[in-house]
Amino acid sequence: MTKDAARCAAFAARKAAHAAYSGDATAHLRAALARFGDAPLAGYMPIRTEIDPLPSMAAHPGPVGVPVILGPGQPLIFRTWRPDTPMIVGPFGALIPETGAEITPRVLIVPLVAFDRRGFRLGYGGGFYDRTLERLRAQAPVTAIGFAYAAQELPEVPVEPTDQPLDLIVTERGILTPAR
Repeated sequence: MTKDAARCAAFAARKAAHAAYSGDATAHLRAALARFGDAPLAGYMPIRTEIDPLPSMAAHPGPVGVPVILGPGQPLIFRTWRPDTPMIVGPFGALIPETGAEITPRVLIVPLVAFDRRGFRLGYGGGFYDRTLERLRAQAPVTAIGFAYAAQELPEVPVEPTDQPLDLIVTERGILTPAR
């Protein structure tokens, strides 16, 4: 299956899961994040039908950032965020902090379109998270936590050599540790 075909199927599954969602993925995400104490965390501002990490981000005891796209082909940076941070619309319609200091996360909550049990994810196709994780992992240990609806799981996500794996996957059904 090509990435485009997988992405198309996964978007439909995510949309249906989002409409029917009544679980408590937040409790599972908070449990996963508790393992890392107050380590700097990067989350994301949900768009479209992405599962919402904001309650878990707001409860995190350490610094929290959200991604800012600098341009095509570049890694993301992360600006500090709290629930009362003034936000503006950034590229692709996601909200970003109007201003704020840059942070370097050690734990990232990663949005996705699809995932598999090996820990690979399918994103929107821009490669932003793959470039970012590669850069961060070259500097220090980083944990990437995919956050999704269970319905977004595929038997196997098509991968390329540049794809960065997830370390954990959290859904409304629980926490998955990828098998590699």
